[in-house]
Amino acid sequence: MAPSKSADLILHPVRLQILQTLLGGRELTTAEIGGELPEIPAATLYRHVATLAKAGVLEVVRERPVRGTTERTYRLELERTSVDENELSAMTPEDHRRAFTGFVAGLLQAFDRYVEDGSADLKRDGAGYRQTALWLDDEELADLVAKMQGAIAGAAANGPGEGRRRRILSTVLIPTGQEG
Repeated sequence: MAPSKSADLILHPVRLQILQTLLGGRELTTAEIGGELPEIPAATLYRHVATLAKAGVLEVVRERPVRGTTERTYRLELERTSVDENELSAMTPEDHRRAFTGFVAGLLQAFDRYVEDGSADLKRDGAGYRQTALWLDDEELADLVAKMQGAIAGAAANGPGEGRRRRILSTVLIPTGQEG
């Protein structure tokens, strides 16, 4: 069985990078996206942006004529970037591995771009990667997730502003199967 169309669309490594570039309410042209993703060939980038726009994941917010063509500015339609519960439950273990690999590949590429020029300072920048084990029953887990979602939603409502720097927060929660 193939993964859902939504998972295939969103978790493709190139498209995932495009989506990450637009997170945080950013509005960018394809050329601006390409400036932040120089490792992606222009033809590949334009093809994947068109795929995301056709699927409604990217919305055209402005158009302007430029040298005989039309330059479009895109915004991410965040609510169109999730895979629903029915699609997730229909995915096979291999589908999940492939989707997770795409997700992790996108994280690695974002981290590579961050550290690439040698000026990264994780402490100064508030960057990091860490892992901890939590012993939670289902109710405690649901409470933790709700609190995290509330805190993140509040911060995600912020727009660009004086002293603000765009940051990407990614979460992964994996049960180990061990019980206490």
